[in-house]
Amino acid sequence: MDAAALTGARSALTHSAPLVHCLTNTVVQTLTANALLAVGAAPAMVDEPAEAEGFAAVASAVLVNVGTVTRATAEAMRLAARSAAGAGTPWVLDPVAVGALPFRTELAGELLGSRPAVVRGNASEVMALAGAGAGGRGVDSTAAADDALDAAVALAGRTGGVVAVSGAVDVVTDGSRTVRVGGGSPLLARTTGAGCALGALVAAYVAATGDPLTGAVAAHAHVALAAEAAAAVAAGPGTFAPLWLDALNAVADLSAAQVTA
Repeated sequence: MDAAALTGARSALTHSAPLVHCLTNTVVQTLTANALLAVGAAPAMVDEPAEAEGFAAVASAVLVNVGTVTRATAEAMRLAARSAAGAGTPWVLDPVAVGALPFRTELAGELLGSRPAVVRGNASEVMALAGAGAGGRGVDSTAAADDALDAAVALAGRTGGVVAVSGAVDVVTDGSRTVRVGGGSPLLARTTGAGCALGALVAAYVAATGDPLTGAVAAHAHVALAAEAAAAVAAGPGTFAPLWLDALNAVADLSAAQVTA
């Protein structure tokens, strides 16, 4: 993927200001909303079943993150995913801790039937969702991103969408094309909700570009560049998080990202 595509993606997001409907976990809602605002998108946290179906159809994109799922929010997720699919609204599935816990694992497998534009998770989550592993240690992966490449390719073939695997070097594939995004900072892994916020940014970029592969790569590149800038001046994870939000806002050009096809 060339620098021009990344530059175009950033410009498209800035000018379209997509509205991202987030059904996400309670631990990360504030960071997720602030990350979306920082890049120029608009967040909406709507997880009431009576509202989720209708809102998903009018949003620019939908994020479904199963991090702290309950029976009520699971129903909202089912309704939102089906509504988004029916309306042609791109939606992103973040299968947090899938494989390790049966309720969310079954739910995530069911949600795949609504064909997410992007599945974004760590290597253990992606492997478990594809039926190629048992999951990681809670929300932490016990495998590297490249370990999950075969599972990601298979999962992309199953959904007809893109699968993005986060790691020291992120791997993004649509089943035939594979792109890697390097850079970033280890402090991302020490910031609660950074990965979940990334899922929301993927949704925003896919809405802005109309292309799940370009959108997913652009979101990962944006997060990595901002993390590098924040880590350069942070004293540790406590100061990194707000500096990362500032850097997300400041990144205007993604062409310097470490992206290889």
